[in-house]
Amino acid sequence: MIVKLIKNLVSGADAKPAGKASGRDKPRSKNSESSPRASENKAAKPARNESRDGKPARARKPRGGRKGGDRSLRAGNPANQAAAESWDLSQFKVPKAEGKTRFHDLDLPLPLMHAIADIGFEYASPIQAQSLPYALNGDDLVGKAQTGTGKTAAFLIGIIDELLNNPIEGERFAGEARALIIAPTRELVIQIADDAKLLTKYTDLTVHTLVGGMDYGKQQQRLHSEFVDILVATPGRLIDFTGNRDVYLDHVEILVLDEADRMLDMGFIPQVRRIIRQTPPKNLRQTMLFSATFTDDVLNLASQWTIDPVRVEIEPESVATDTVEQHVYLVSTEEKYTLLYNLLKQENVESLIVFANRRDQCRRLHEQLEAHGFKAGLLSGEVAQNKRVRTLDDFKSGAIEVLVATDVAGRGIHIDGISHVVNFTLPEEPEDYVHRIGRTGRAGRHGTSISFACEDDALRLMPIGELLGAQLKCEQPPEVLLAPTPDLLPPARRSRGPRPGGNRSPRSGGSRHRR
Repeated sequence: MIVKLIKNLVSGADAKPAGKASGRDKPRSKNSESSPRASENKAAKPARNESRDGKPARARKPRGGRKGGDRSLRAGNPANQAAAESWDLSQFKVPKAEGKTRFHDLDLPLPLMHAIADIGFEYASPIQAQSLPYALNGDDLVGKAQTGTGKTAAFLIGIIDELLNNPIEGERFAGEARALIIAPTRELVIQIADDAKLLTKYTDLTVHTLVGGMDYGKQQQRLHSEFVDILVATPGRLIDFTGNRDVYLDHVEILVLDEADRMLDMGFIPQVRRIIRQTPPKNLRQTMLFSATFTDDVLNLASQWTIDPVRVEIEPESVATDTVEQHVYLVSTEEKYTLLYNLLKQENVESLIVFANRRDQCRRLHEQLEAHGFKAGLLSGEVAQNKRVRTLDDFKSGAIEVLVATDVAGRGIHIDGISHVVNFTLPEEPEDYVHRIGRTGRAGRHGTSISFACEDDALRLMPIGELLGAQLKCEQPPEVLLAPTPDLLPPARRSRGPRPGGNRSPRSGGSRHRR
């Protein structure tokens, strides 16, 4: 009956610490003399002082009256400095290729090019090739691109280029951010910051992260001991820090909003509005907004927060990656866990992420898997951030063989070597299906996506098919996956290590070498 119903439907259609923060280390003089932001460094690149239509670029915020900042506090790794001094572009040769943009062609600072060479970037991805000329010119930008297209590097390279070419020669203050990146999830913030640290390896720029669920005091202490060049934060935790006068946004030069559509879905926009009101006016900062979709709400936000933005839209060649083999198994609700258990016992399953829509579903799945002796990890909004970071590290190393996650937590998972993704419940939003299965089949490797469709999932199949451009083919699960599961192990006998014969080779963190 369930099978018939589904076939018919498819075919028919954070806490704060006690105490008061100390605020700025030094007061700022409101009457300090200002000077234009354009520096002598810019003079060597006159094209950057003109907009794409040949008119003068928007005036940048004056940064005069500030002197004496101690750069020695963050001079960086001496080994990196020595390597930087002995490196030049002759050691990074990339031939010209028709229809491709080399990073050599963008006139980027040498320390940034050195980091790009280390990462292995040779040619810009489509979103990078189309957006970087405008980002480097100081234009506001609204970009549409799916995850994995290289948009993170696109805005990070623009930020780093700007900060290196316009150093602050005057006095600086603790907690004063020069560039601000706002992202909706903790995992995404950490991922962006990791990429930023790779790209700033040979510079003295510092990258700070502010996320909930992690020690406020430690984040506060680092803010007081190092200058803030690039600040990456979730909205809620950033408001905590600005409210406690640990962070100041009134001198932000570049503002980036990543995954704007997700921030809308998660209800973060009122918080984001509060944050943006603390930054300079939009004519005195550069603003870049990125989203996987251009809904009316996203475009309305862009019109409020930007000035004459360049719009860059990158449509993926395939909405669902061609390297992922997709299956939809028609099952009853009661059969879903049986299928998952037996799937994990298959020899070809090297590592697996299972997605469910709700936290309570994920919690029950995690408990069942551990009760059956699997080494499982849990990623959801109710798990403390420091534990989520440890869980991801264990999954990357192979110490954990199966990861149970919600969509919000799963957005920040960029790991090469994941062999299978399971949709225990189909997502309510079709775009989330694409994000989920995109966790496998990365870096050119083959991956497998398996969705369990019961009567409750039936209505979600058609919208997913419309997004993919072809309806998902539903099938009966193989008999081997319907074998009865054994009784649950008593707590004293539950395994805390990989199952016998399940020695997993460590998976590489693909995000570290991802555009």
